[in-house]
Amino acid sequence: MPEIELYRPEDRRGVEALYRRVFGPDAASAWQLRWDWQFRRDPYIDGDQPPIWITREGPSVVGMLASLPMRLSLKGLEVRGAWPMDAMVAPERQHQGFGEQLFRAFERSVGGALAVGLTEHAHHLLHRVGWHDPCAVPCLVKPLTRRAVRQPHWPTAVNRLVSAITLPVVRFVSRARPIRQEVQSIRRFDASATALWDRVAPKLDLAVRRDATYLTWRYIEPPHIRYNVVSLTHDGAMQAYAVYRHVQEPRGKVTLLVDFLCDPDDEASLATLLRSVDREARANDSDKVRAYVTHAGYRRLLRRSGYFVVKSDLEVAAHVSAVQVPPTFYDETDRWHITLGDADQDPVLRVGAATLEA
Repeated sequence: MPEIELYRPEDRRGVEALYRRVFGPDAASAWQLRWDWQFRRDPYIDGDQPPIWITREGPSVVGMLASLPMRLSLKGLEVRGAWPMDAMVAPERQHQGFGEQLFRAFERSVGGALAVGLTEHAHHLLHRVGWHDPCAVPCLVKPLTRRAVRQPHWPTAVNRLVSAITLPVVRFVSRARPIRQEVQSIRRFDASATALWDRVAPKLDLAVRRDATYLTWRYIEPPHIRYNVVSLTHDGAMQAYAVYRHVQEPRGKVTLLVDFLCDPDDEASLATLLRSVDREARANDSDKVRAYVTHAGYRRLLRRSGYFVVKSDLEVAAHVSAVQVPPTFYDETDRWHITLGDADQDPVLRVGAATLEA
């Protein structure tokens, strides 16, 4: 009879074997590399064992759902939360209800949860367990070169034509603008980052707590990926920060604006940071900068800085059980702050019910 229990140290070999079967040997090797960072150094993990739910069938591990603890902020009110992640069921045991059982065990352990970057299977599962429908995380792109508008599924001739037609617009929005304040590259978040979060949190309807400890763990300490972090300070107080990295895609190089934070009313600070990211993107020969942003105020500031809204391929689903939220909470997301840093597409976290059966 299958049993669902919390992970024990002796499960490590069975968990790794299941991960290798479901995701392949390369993904399993990458997972082993980040195991200590992900399951030991997360500042919000309680105890000395990873928060992983296991489905055992005799001596075998046939299902698993891990969670990544965090603090979920609702206008500054914080609840114990987590991302569901690294979800899997052995192929021969799918469509037997193990996925839903694992997910319900996870739900009972937290007061709020986020799932970002959802597969079709995840959609079906979240619907079955009673979550509200996911919503798209708006995507914005700033073109920097004529290659920015190319699409991998378009013929070469079409890409060249579109590039030529849009070139005047690209040149206008991508023109270099002066940076009038000093922007610093940092390798450690300090107390001023926590102070910034404390000032901004009451203005955000939903966001993951972004204090110094969390940000350092999330963006400075990962052993498997390197981020660039810049900040803007005034009189020793951090006014804003931005996290970005450069990636190669099929039709060119892209700079991903992974995360950022500032007062939504502080247009000058965000504009300064965006110009700094633009400068670094050009220096690395990127064709465009891409960001995923739910907050309407931040999106407005990005559009003023030359970003265009494009079709998004990223969705977010949220569920809060620790406190009662208004009926419209899950539909009115313009004051949520969700970025690419909250998602597995980055790719650091394998968030969501990726392989749980439909």
